[in-house]
Amino acid sequence: MPFLQCPLVTLCRVPEPIEAVTTIRPGVEVDPREVGVAADAVPRIWAAVENLYRSGIHPAISICVRRHGHVLMDRTIGYASGNGPNDPEDGPRTLATPDTPFGLLSATKAVTAMVIHLLDQWNMLRLDDPVCEYLPEFGVPGKRWITIRHVLTHRAGLPSPPREAIDLDLLGDSEAIVRVMCEMPLASRPGRQLAYHAISGGFILGEIIRRVTGVTVRAVHDAAVRRPLGLRWMRYGVAERDLPLVATNYFTGFPALPPFSQLLHRALGVDFYQATTMSNDPRFLMGIIPAASMVATADELCRYYQLLLNDGVLGGTRIFEPRTVRRATAEQSYLEFDFTLGVPLRYGMGFMLGGQYLSLYGPDTQHAFGHLGFTNVFSWADPQRQVSAAILTNGKPLFHPALYHVWDVMRQIGRACSKVSDGAGSRPRSS
Repeated sequence: MPFLQCPLVTLCRVPEPIEAVTTIRPGVEVDPREVGVAADAVPRIWAAVENLYRSGIHPAISICVRRHGHVLMDRTIGYASGNGPNDPEDGPRTLATPDTPFGLLSATKAVTAMVIHLLDQWNMLRLDDPVCEYLPEFGVPGKRWITIRHVLTHRAGLPSPPREAIDLDLLGDSEAIVRVMCEMPLASRPGRQLAYHAISGGFILGEIIRRVTGVTVRAVHDAAVRRPLGLRWMRYGVAERDLPLVATNYFTGFPALPPFSQLLHRALGVDFYQATTMSNDPRFLMGIIPAASMVATADELCRYYQLLLNDGVLGGTRIFEPRTVRRATAEQSYLEFDFTLGVPLRYGMGFMLGGQYLSLYGPDTQHAFGHLGFTNVFSWADPQRQVSAAILTNGKPLFHPALYHVWDVMRQIGRACSKVSDGAGSRPRSS
């Protein structure tokens, strides 16, 4: 969308009363006092969510928070589709509910990383193996030294995918995608520079999984994680019949302007507006993009992080060994400057880590681990507070003053759930 055609600010309509578009999953939210949370804390968290919704930058918001494994909140507000900035005011709308699936976009990366860690747990690969051991095409000068660990920690030197790698018609042709990845020039020496790999790293990991197992990352995750946990969604792409059920993404907020628009274009391979449009394309929604195409409800994503918080077991079903989870979430990048995102961040092997002052998950969350999704999707676990959480939205703002309320939602969650450990000990196993 050319800048001259962009309005100054793009917002969706906010219906009144907003209680009419609010849904609380019946019978699941526990009395906060049972999990060590003050009775008035949940209303404070929800007030922050309502303030975010009233800003108009998100047509729908879905939030699920667990404390000690019990559901503290599982609520949704707004419309899954039909209430975007350019949708007709009198057109059909679909109410979002806690059962509405949203695209996780970059939050998918953490799930893909855990599939790689699972293969290591099964002794099918090792994290310090060179990528070219599994993808011989990578055995070219410079790239032959790239390891799986480099890809997981965004140090492979391949942060900016070429435009042809984002061709939705190529999604079913893994050989063609690998060929594009092999032809990409290195931006830096492998292992040296931290630069977030928004798309390219996922394709590399996904193809390693396919070469090692003989099936796609979707098939491995379905068999090893999704079906054993009884999850309806939480999968890479959806069936064609389910396309109408997925929340529609909308560009909102202020126009994307340089230099931030250029940074995002370099990271994504397409501009900000195209990325939002592509996320609604059936080829994207049904395809396998290991860095971006997972679809889930807030409850399911929250449950996934509860699984990790429990050292790999949920409801009596063990998926990961404790050492697997701890290795994946251990700090690898110590608040280094990320040359893609332009900010200092801490990373594990597949996860964005929290911090005491500068954190994606609210203040004083130095032991939290999770992942951000384009642009206001958040999922994390905080061992110190025994909290797992997911916030899913279908507005895609780059800038808007109301983004403060996103941070405030996470701040209120942290305030409500006081620390129960120093984060260094074992994690209690809750169902």
